[in-house]
Amino acid sequence: MPIPLFNSIASWLLKKRYHQIELFLKYPEEVQEELMLQLLEIAEDTEIGRQYEFESINNYETFRDRVPIVCYEDIEAIIERNRRGEQNLFWPTNIKHFAKSSGTTNAKSKFIPVSSEALEDCHYKSGKDLLCLYLNNNENSQLFTGKSLRLGGSKKLYEDNGSFFGDLSAILIDNMPLWAEFSSTPSNRVSLMSEWESKLKAIINESVQENVTSLAGVPSWMLVLLNSVLEDTGKESVFEVWENLEVYFHGGVNFSPYKEQYKNILPRKSFRYYEIYNASEGFFAIQDRNGADDLLLMLDYGIFYEFIPMDRHGTDMQQAIPLSEVEVGKNYAIIITTNSGLWRYKIGDTVRFTSKKPYRIKVTGRTKHHINVFGEELIIENAEEALKAVCRKAGAEIKDYTAGPVFMKGKEKGAHEWIIEFRKPPEDLQYFTEFLDNALKALNSDYEAKRYNNITLTMPKVHTARENLFYDWLKANDKLGGQHKIPRLSNKREYIEELLRMNM
Repeated sequence: MPIPLFNSIASWLLKKRYHQIELFLKYPEEVQEELMLQLLEIAEDTEIGRQYEFESINNYETFRDRVPIVCYEDIEAIIERNRRGEQNLFWPTNIKHFAKSSGTTNAKSKFIPVSSEALEDCHYKSGKDLLCLYLNNNENSQLFTGKSLRLGGSKKLYEDNGSFFGDLSAILIDNMPLWAEFSSTPSNRVSLMSEWESKLKAIINESVQENVTSLAGVPSWMLVLLNSVLEDTGKESVFEVWENLEVYFHGGVNFSPYKEQYKNILPRKSFRYYEIYNASEGFFAIQDRNGADDLLLMLDYGIFYEFIPMDRHGTDMQQAIPLSEVEVGKNYAIIITTNSGLWRYKIGDTVRFTSKKPYRIKVTGRTKHHINVFGEELIIENAEEALKAVCRKAGAEIKDYTAGPVFMKGKEKGAHEWIIEFRKPPEDLQYFTEFLDNALKALNSDYEAKRYNNITLTMPKVHTARENLFYDWLKANDKLGGQHKIPRLSNKREYIEELLRMNM
């Protein structure tokens, strides 16, 4: 089939899905409630279904009152039974795949169940929807005249007692439909290589001669790949390597700290950036407009959503609310119930709604990735916005960073300690620090109150990291490539202490 014809047919087929998307845009609460009841009915004869009498739950209030909110530690034992071969525990169809995820707050591995329904109705469906929404907004796209350069996880799948575990991306690649493999580069063999640095070279060797029209992957690692491509080819712009490149689909970390660096190597105003929000537990939201900085919450992927207001999270007043009760501008912890058998599961992410018609969100951080040692409630969104502002003011560029508390000792006040690796350092680090402090005060009234007259917090301490400090830290912890991320904010000092030792 001629490539232009294939591009036209593929675009037409994907755009047909938009009519289904319009259904949940028009009736979001009804779609979600119907989904909740469907999940309960499907799982009513499982062990969990019998324990909580799913059969007699016919409304949200009963569901909320009867089924407890859980974190991974609460369900680890039943997941381990599933991994050893027991079935029909929390989902009726056989579950043989588990996405291994350690996150950045806990070295202990989590094994998130991935059902066949989740693969088809969530993960693969979302991939098609991402293309659908992009094509709906860009009628003249030539996306399917070339290939998508994907940068996924760096671990192959492992078998244990008849079940398979590994990075979610490895599970997706292993079960990928033929059409997706045909339109992607590098090959599955290279995509599943375990050793990051060898994999990087192999990706470049396989992809540099392809007609790449889109990129997909985590911004921090994609930047490493693209800079390596430029170094190997001697080119100054990525468009000199792939002249038909038109869009970068990204997710996993906040894009703001990397955006200027991408503009430097992708200097074309027509180039598009499209953000996604996914995790091992499911695919949640997609940017649905050109140039937008918020994401459309996808409501028909087999995931029922609840939210805990962060001002009540972890208190005696904590209670989840359904989608219909959220408020624009408030920060929420996400609770999900899924077609992989996660029931009222706290994934640890926080979001803020920017709109209710339709429901759009911005990811603001992690429930555990914040600093609240002194009541300052500093979240990742505050940190990213402050750093973006100070870099613009100081003419600096940041490659990576982390921050943690300096605890009070005797009469000494507390503080925040930052380690920042600059791609372009500021001329005056003291000025940079003062501006960062002022930017955080402007963004966060709790931080401002604790900084007032140094009542609780003193001026932040900022250390300049040596070149490749964070890369070396990830390598030392076997976390190179894929979905691995730097822990941005922490209530503890373990990351700061370890990085300071390596920075000497």
